[in-house]
Amino acid sequence: MAAKDVKFGNDARVKMLEGVNVLADAVKVTLALKAVTWY
Repeated sequence: MAAKDVKFGNDARVKMLEGVNVLADAVKVTLALKAVTWY
């Protein structure tokens, strides 16, 4: 198992935001398609 790189402070927030944006980009296509079919 690889060692973990634990981050704190502003660096941790920046990395977390990058990960959330990647996840949001992956999910928004799926959610957008479902939103179109609701109407």
